[in-house]
Amino acid sequence: MKTNIALIGFMGTGKTAVGKALAEKLGKKFVELDLLIKQKAGKTIPEIFKQDGEVAFRELEIEVTKEVARGKNQVIACGGGVVLNKINIDRLRKESLIVYLTASPQIILKRTSNDAEERPLLKVVNPTLTIQELLAFRKPFYERAADIKVNTSKLDIDSVVKQIINKLKEDESFNL
Repeated sequence: MKTNIALIGFMGTGKTAVGKALAEKLGKKFVELDLLIKQKAGKTIPEIFKQDGEVAFRELEIEVTKEVARGKNQVIACGGGVVLNKINIDRLRKESLIVYLTASPQIILKRTSNDAEERPLLKVVNPTLTIQELLAFRKPFYERAADIKVNTSKLDIDSVVKQIINKLKEDESFNL
């Protein structure tokens, strides 16, 4: 039986906020992959991207995902690009049900516009276009990885948590 819930989706879809609330509600440990990557690297994600490049970041992400994926009774907030490496999803899938959080490009821009400094992929001339392009590119990866899908665009955190729990109850492979 799987005991982890891995939240995937683009930046600004609510993985961290929903993850914390879901973990609290279910009495599970909350784990944020990006935070662990920062701790392991000893620098911020923008610094990793700037100094070492995206490839180095993705390698750290694979390492951290491997460690976390072995755990039990966790709600794991994954970075937006975790799905780009199939090995991450294969590892997560062993112990986790994968929940794909979605939101419209407009909502994503609204939710992320205050923290562009922390989001290297949005430090561009036209963030709306970048969001649309990245979403279009990543969507098939998210879709392939997802066991459950929830659109967070018009929902508050509690509503998203309720939807996820209701869908988990329907899944026989998951131990709630």
